[in-house]
Amino acid sequence: MTEKTCDNLLRIKTAGTLELLNQSPHYNRYEATPYEALDELFTEYTIQSTDGFVDFGCGKAIVSFYVHHHFQASVTGIEMNGQLYQDAIENLVHYRRKNKRSGGSIRFERCYAEAYDISATENRFYFFNPFSIQIFMKVIGNILLSAERNERGVDVILYYPTSEYVQFIEHQTPFTLWKEVRVRQLYEKNENERFLIYRLGE
Repeated sequence: MTEKTCDNLLRIKTAGTLELLNQSPHYNRYEATPYEALDELFTEYTIQSTDGFVDFGCGKAIVSFYVHHHFQASVTGIEMNGQLYQDAIENLVHYRRKNKRSGGSIRFERCYAEAYDISATENRFYFFNPFSIQIFMKVIGNILLSAERNERGVDVILYYPTSEYVQFIEHQTPFTLWKEVRVRQLYEKNENERFLIYRLGE
């Protein structure tokens, strides 16, 4: 299915990119994770309905809606850009009209990722290079603190992972690489088209 067809299925709009003008240089432009890549990831990786999924730098929230729709897990999208946050909220209104099934909650918060208070019920964290390594380090630190306070297994999912993210998480944290999922059609042309899933505990 095309990106537009998948958007229509969920009753959301996620196309395009957005440069964050006059914003901190620590935050990158918005670009949605392709549905094709998500289909590949979730062929090999499963979210449970009891999981708490956090989509950092969620933008218009394609990943948030995809996970909620397919797995009925509780999902939180974190977005600091006002326009993208409003787009996510508008998508949520349309999504809820279409998807009235019971399942986990889905919500969005407008805040800086490093300021987000990790809940004890949240254990799956998604990143598509939304910000600089400095911010990533702070967010991972918050996740580790939360896991210390409320012991649980935690996964960090990186799409199109940068070498800085990989070096930090592999050499300066207790996370270990659990699985690599390559987006087959895209990986042949670009080796960055992959997901790395890091696991803590379990």
